[in-house]
Parts: sequence; structure tokens; C-alpha cells
Amino acid sequence: MQVLIIGLGQFGTSLARALAERKIEVLAVDASADRVQAASALVTDAVCLDAMDQKALAAMTPEKRDVCVCAMGQEAREASIVVTALLRQMGAPRVVARASDEIHARILRLVGAHEVVDPERAFGQQFASHLLLRSVIAQVPLGDDLVLTELAAPAAVVGRTLKELSLPTRHGITVAAVRRGGEQDRRTLLPDPTTALAADDVLVIVSPEEAVERWMKGLGR
Repeated sequence: MQVLIIGLGQFGTSLARALAERKIEVLAVDASADRVQAASALVTDAVCLDAMDQKALAAMTPEKRDVCVCAMGQEAREASIVVTALLRQMGAPRVVARASDEIHARILRLVGAHEVVDPERAFGQQFASHLLLRSVIAQVPLGDDLVLTELAAPAAVVGRTLKELSLPTRHGITVAAVRRGGEQDRRTLLPDPTTALAADDVLVIVSPEEAVERWMKGLGR
């Protein structure tokens, strides 16, 4: 898999590092020579160029990359819109663009972004869930109306089975997997509705956005 990342601010650099750690081939691009130099130790290749220069951007062969990420930040809103449009015009098969607010996101979709992300908002929502519901380990949006939540099994459900809890019918919550065991031997299992939940279980849940919070409040957290 090959990924082109344009913009090496905090988000772009963090994404490049995470992908490289997963053995993904990453080409990182930024107009700042210092940022490119810093990223060069992390990725397959790093290039200093102005992505709004069509010839320079075309030389990165976006049409041959599996994913192109326009990771430019708040300070480069107009540039991110132009670059996103150029990537689509050049035949990039999948363009992911970073937005800084709802209006920016709407424009990015209009110019052709296949997917729009707002990392600051996503982190804020996830951390808010963690603060309010301490059992929430992580939360990831799935489209516009569903979320994937990793949840440490609440004390109120330990010793009970998923069949007893009837989460889909009562709360609109589906347990897609259960992570069981200690840190050293944790296993991810398909849920058995007749097996009692253990204190160290982690539930992997798919649900509407506020369903987990409502359920947890009903349990008294």
C-alpha cells in the first residue's frame, strides 16, 4: 500500500509516523524544508514542494497512490481546498482531506474529497467520552451515525451474559467482539451470548453515537 501525505504539521507527521510503523510506504510532502527534513527519518520518501504547483504535484503521481491525504491545517484552508480538487483532477483513487470546521468540510466534499476528517474534533469527542465515562477506552466514528467503542466491561454487567443483557433490543448496542485476558495474553473473540462477562473483558461495540452513554448512565456508570 502506498500513501501520499501532503502537509507535515502535527497531524500529518503523526499520521505519517503511524503508517510507517505499520510498514506502509509513505511519501510525505510539505513546503517547509525543515518539516520535510524531520519527516525523512520516518517515511519512505519526503519531498519539499508547493503542492499548489500542479506540475510539482503531478510529479508525485497521485493517481498511482492507494490513498492521498491532504493534511494541511487551519492556516492553509484555501490551499487545502485547491490541493484536494487537484488530486481528484489528477485521478487519485481515494482522497482524504483534513477539515478545520463544518464549512471547510462541506467545501472539501464539494470539490471531490472522498472522505473528510477533523482530527481535533474527533479527539475532543473521544476524550470527552473518556472523561464522562471512564470505562470508555477509545471511540471511532463509523460514517455519520454510528461509532465503534472499546469499553471496559462495567462492574454492573460482570457475571452476566450478553443474552441476559439484550443490548441490541434494549439499547441499540451490538457487541461485535470481546477482548479477553490480561495484557500479555489478551485475545479478541467473537462474542458468545451465553458466556458470562469477566471483570477484565473489553467490549468492542457498534452503536448509534449516544447509545453507549445512555446505557452507561442507566447502569450508574
